Amino acid sequence: MKHWIDLLSEFKIKQQPVALLTVTKCLGSTPCIVGSRMIITDKGVLHGTIGGGKLEFLAMDEAKIALTENRIIQCAYTLGPEFEQCCGGKVEFIIEPMNQSPQLFLFGAGHIGVELAEILVDTPFKVNIIDYRNHWFENLSLDESITFHAVNLDDFKTFRDVVSWGKNCYVLVMTPDHSVDFDIIAMALENETRFLGLIGSKTKRTRFHNMLIKDLNIKEGMTNVICPIGLNTGGNTPKEIAIDVAAQLLQVHYKG
Repeated sequence: MKHWIDLLSEFKIKQQPVALLTVTKCLGSTPCIVGSRMIITDKGVLHGTIGGGKLEFLAMDEAKIALTENRIIQCAYTLGPEFEQCCGGKVEFIIEPMNQSPQLFLFGAGHIGVELAEILVDTPFKVNIIDYRNHWFENLSLDESITFHAVNLDDFKTFRDVVSWGKNCYVLVMTPDHSVDFDIIAMALENETRFLGLIGSKTKRTRFHNMLIKDLNIKEGMTNVICPIGLNTGGNTPKEIAIDVAAQLLQVHYKG
């Protein structure tokens, strides 16, 4: 079997969520040793072992919780009769969810978008900026952790393909064109996101809501879209608005 570090590297490249289980303490007779590791994928596939049996089944159940709730879990089990084992030892381990960092897909590299991307550097968010103005990126100098995607407006499929849809996906729409904003919102509503936000006024929200229902037969309209975005602390400069939006994203991430 491949080394667990190599396996984690492969899963990271594929952005596949996995849980890493590490045995931290063994007392008495146990089927594993301190430092034993096992990787459980989000599909329930095991790599490695901590001795098999009921202990491993329970570990798999705990791993599902760790992945679903995206939190570290500590466990301790005494291997008594309920485990159908008579060794009587005690095993403690920690389960860490991996590859579940929130990813922000920011449509529109305007003033607020650029400020927001910079503010989110060194936070849990992996920031992706998407813009159809190919020349736009030539004049931008942002942190190397930020990923740029220059897409083709004539082939709207390119917008969909750059987004990693799912429960860790955050989408913000703030392009310079309201018709493009609408198309992206409609597309995003067809996919899974953790957060979907649109920059704009209450009037824009109402207009989009009606269009989604009447023109596209999307019955929920803008119900699942945050608009206006941000915590509205009172500022109105690009940086202040970006701070409000960043605070809202972090609030959603940490409060779940």
